[in-house]
Amino acid sequence: MKQIAILGSTGSIGSQALDVIASHPEEYEVYALTANNNVDKLIGQARRFRPEAVVIANEEHYSRLRDDLADLPVKVYAGSDAINQIVKADPIDIVLAAMVGFAGLCPTMEAIKAGKIIALANKETMVVAGELVTSLAVKYKTPVLPVDSEHSAIFQCLSGESMNPVEKILLTASGGPFRTLGRDQLAIVTKAQALKHPNWDMGAKITIDSASMMNKGFEVIEAKWLFGVPYSKIQVVVHPQSVIHSMVQFADGAIKAQLGAPDMRLPIQYAFSYPRRLEADFPRVDFTRLGVLSFEEPDTGRFRNLALAYEALERGGNMPCILNAANEVCVAAFLHDEIGFLQMSDVIAGTMARVPFRKESSLEDYIETDAESRRVAASLINPR
Repeated sequence: MKQIAILGSTGSIGSQALDVIASHPEEYEVYALTANNNVDKLIGQARRFRPEAVVIANEEHYSRLRDDLADLPVKVYAGSDAINQIVKADPIDIVLAAMVGFAGLCPTMEAIKAGKIIALANKETMVVAGELVTSLAVKYKTPVLPVDSEHSAIFQCLSGESMNPVEKILLTASGGPFRTLGRDQLAIVTKAQALKHPNWDMGAKITIDSASMMNKGFEVIEAKWLFGVPYSKIQVVVHPQSVIHSMVQFADGAIKAQLGAPDMRLPIQYAFSYPRRLEADFPRVDFTRLGVLSFEEPDTGRFRNLALAYEALERGGNMPCILNAANEVCVAAFLHDEIGFLQMSDVIAGTMARVPFRKESSLEDYIETDAESRRVAASLINPR
């Protein structure tokens, strides 16, 4: 059986990954679970799946976690260093990188260096340090398998096409809950409205990113590194029904698309089982009831974050890292009612203009850039 470590097990992706594992007990076993703050849910998961180890990033919760699991043969650790260490454990075959934000970078890099198969759900890892991560994966001959539905779709469309030139990657986007709203309406939307995605069940941060289209911008950056194509060959297409998860257009004009119901368990399971496809009871698409599939061009005037992501990708260097850090600060502020929906783009652009640009960056440089970008973004939200 494959031994799996889930980084971010209490989040939406981590929880659905555990559903996949529970459906295939003959295939998979949980070796390690990690979480940031949700100690109650982590305790429940540990009791159900009996992993070898659990790690809570916030060390303030260590005593509670240790005491509540004292009757189980489960090793309990705390802190980010412990997460970086647990991914290197010899029995682990697959590391599902599902932590939210910049925090997922270091443990993913440690898992790559340890030769673990990476099931990548943390897009910020590629956004912040795509060049560094991909070169590391090549050096250690470590497979990086995408879990995002869009990148999984592209990965599936490219299967068997290694000798054929790619003309264009078509990343589909639902458009989020505010696709049809004007700027005046966008200026007054609330977090409660933004957290109601029309198609997908996701965590709070990624749901806000989807509403602002920053999530799609991140996916453009991630696609460049995962599939080795320039940003000029990556086109975003708004597809409200979320049935076509993405497409690839080849040199002869032929297009391959991957379709399915909007259910994240499908790409999670495919990353775990690749190159096999396991049976599953996921929802099926009924084309006789589907009706019309529609497509639109994204409006980067109303959804400026997508344009900012393309700008960061074009400039390269540490600019995507600045973009990501500023966005994380803005999303947190929006969720705490400290900033308006449209103001997020203003703060991100302001941060990109103020933080020093570096064309070449090491891991230490990215860590420094991340910290400085967060400081600048916070100062723009709450000037003193």
